Formats: sequence, structure tokens, C-alpha cells
Amino acid sequence: MKRKQLVDNIRAKGSFLCVGLDSDINKIPRHLMVMEDPVFEFNKAIIDATAPYCVAYKPNIAFYEATGAAGWVTLEKTINYIKTNYPDQFIIADAKRGDIGNTSALYARSFFEHLDVDAITVAPYMGRDSVTPFLGYEGKWVILLALTSNPGSADFQLFEDREGTRLFEKVITTAETWATEDEMMFVVGATRGKMFEEIRRVAPRSFLLVPGVGAQGGSLEEVARYGMIDDCGLLVNSSRGIIFASSGTDFAEAAAKAAAELATQMRALLPA
Repeated sequence: MKRKQLVDNIRAKGSFLCVGLDSDINKIPRHLMVMEDPVFEFNKAIIDATAPYCVAYKPNIAFYEATGAAGWVTLEKTINYIKTNYPDQFIIADAKRGDIGNTSALYARSFFEHLDVDAITVAPYMGRDSVTPFLGYEGKWVILLALTSNPGSADFQLFEDREGTRLFEKVITTAETWATEDEMMFVVGATRGKMFEEIRRVAPRSFLLVPGVGAQGGSLEEVARYGMIDDCGLLVNSSRGIIFASSGTDFAEAAAKAAAELATQMRALLPA
């Protein structure tokens, strides 16, 4: 998906919501466990309920790989369901891949050619030759980890060199020489708040994927105030706060309500 298509969909829906499909088989409603593929049935219901309110879905690959080959089948079915029924949705494989060049090239083939997702999250630690194999696919995106919201992120990401440049800033400025703002996004955790101002100094035009709103306590208003640009430039993800809004038979309705509430807040924050 091209940037213009994504931006047009954000404007049409008045939403920059990404729904994270962190579909833990141990947390989905128990009444689904009698189904042949309970996680797929859960995902399908969540997607149908939330599609009017979001512009992207982000399956976290770990929740599918954890159940072996069957989980991979569930992931494929989920992606195909979105692409068939809601082709306007931007699909992100939250896989956090990144390895030596030939291995990264195979990961890229797996996600961009086989699964045909729009984007994949990539870890930057191994540098240019581990990231560039994911680039060059028409309409596909690399979403590079930059400043995450987990407590351990301070161990490395905030480390300063002698000139006072922090590692996350070095990651962004270096990566910007590898790809254009129409090919690469950056992950920035919502709990970072006012630090989005600093992110925008080094990445003024890039889209940012922002996890951490909802269950992790990030402020949507702060993210928008400090991170939004004229074409939005944000995809704000909520996972548990939406998909596990209820554990009962009303789980899909509860997810729709939670997604609609976030979308309403987003509409008020979008530039005119």
C-alpha cells in the first residue's frame, strides 16, 4: 500500500487506529474453544466488528508461532480474510525480524511474497545489511524499532555518545539514508509522551507506529499533540484494550465499542 492510499483511508475514516491481533489462545473467550480453529474464529469476529473504526491490523507473529504449524495456518487465514473482505486495511506483521543479509532476504520473501502483508517490523541492531533486504518491494514498508515503551528500552535506546546523540536518534538518522519516508516507518512507544517532539526533529515526515495506548497507559492526546503532522503520520495501535475488552460471548461487540471510542477521540485530533 502506498502512503497516499494509507493517508486517504485515514482521512476517509477519521481514524488512525491500528488494532493489534495479539490473539492469545489462553485469553480468547472459552466458548470458542469448541471451534476447529478458535483463534481464527476470534480474529474474524474482531475484524468484522472493528473494521469500520480502524485503518490497520497488526498480528503479533509470536502468538501464532507459539502454537506451531497450526498457528501459522491461522495467521495465513487471518491475513487472507482481511485482504479479501477489507482490502483497504493496512496489514503489519509484527515480527521484529533482522538478521544477516541472506537470512533477512528470506524473511522478506516469507512476509512480502508469501503472506503479502503491507509492512513488517524490523530490529535495527545488526545494521544496514540486515534491513535493506526488506526494502525495494513495491508498496511494502519496513517499520524499524526506534524508541520502544518497554522498561528495558533505556538499557540501550537512550544511551548517549560523546556528542550527546542518543542511540534511538542515531538509528533514525542513519536509517533515513537507507529508504524514503514512503518506504520506512519507525516504532515509537506511546508512553514516551513529550519525547515525540524530539522524534519529530529527526524524523519530521516519517510515519510512526505507536504502540502503548490503552492497556499500557499511553496518552493518545499527547501522541497527537507532539507527533502528528499534516497528513497525520501516525498509526496508533491498541491490542488488549480492544480485543480483550470482554471475555464473554459479547467480546466482538465490546471490541467494536472500544475501537469506536478510540476512533471518535482520533477524529477530534486529526488536522482539518
